[in-house]
Amino acid sequence: MLTAVCLTACSSPAEQANVEQEGNLLERIQQKGEMTVGLEGDWAPWSYHDTATNELVGFDTEVAQKIGEKLGVKVNVVEAPWESLFAGLDSERYDMVVNGVDITEERSQKYDFSEPYAYNHTVLIVRNDNEDIKSFDDLKDKNTVNSIGSTYMELAEQFGAKTTGVSTLNDTLQNVIDKRADATLNAEVSYLDYLSEHPDAPVKIAATYDDATKVAIPTRKGNPEFTEAVSNAIKEMKESGELKSLSEKYFKSDITEE
Repeated sequence: MLTAVCLTACSSPAEQANVEQEGNLLERIQQKGEMTVGLEGDWAPWSYHDTATNELVGFDTEVAQKIGEKLGVKVNVVEAPWESLFAGLDSERYDMVVNGVDITEERSQKYDFSEPYAYNHTVLIVRNDNEDIKSFDDLKDKNTVNSIGSTYMELAEQFGAKTTGVSTLNDTLQNVIDKRADATLNAEVSYLDYLSEHPDAPVKIAATYDDATKVAIPTRKGNPEFTEAVSNAIKEMKESGELKSLSEKYFKSDITEE
């Protein structure tokens, strides 16, 4: 006991400050008055740039801003490709990632997750003239293209597909249109948004996956106060109707309820 006290007492102010800094992420964020959020910025309608103003908008963009408001801090957004978002979280470049992230068992082993704020239905997308793929079971030995490291790629692999990774939804669909891939998997709402911008695209939904996935905000493990504060902000948004309103604004439907 004496040794422990001596070590504490003899620590330099800088060392003690460092211990305190590492102790509570929420307090550090509130002391700074800002937090950093990672997202793609190229995945409509989750986060994207308005074509008229080039302003970063989208469901996730506004969800992140609302959470910041409820925590009383400014939100700094950093845009990055999907495949580098978790690396940015690991390296503490971001405090959290708000990017339509599905909760999976593998991710939950490495990250803590907030209260779910949306629910995803995955669809299987093929060319209009494709009659070979009518269900997820038909993916065996077929070529699919998906976002690198996404749950969509993992699901395709579970059904025996050969997978190729690209960065954006537009890239995946263009590969299908150009017949460089047989199919792609993505969120139904993202696909419908793509069709609203490209009504003549020669693609269709071949099948819809039965189970909806839970979308939540991953944070680094060991920061329960911060994760709880984010969850409480989401709960407030649900209770006030703010979250539903944002969903209807960007998805034309309420995806915030299972």
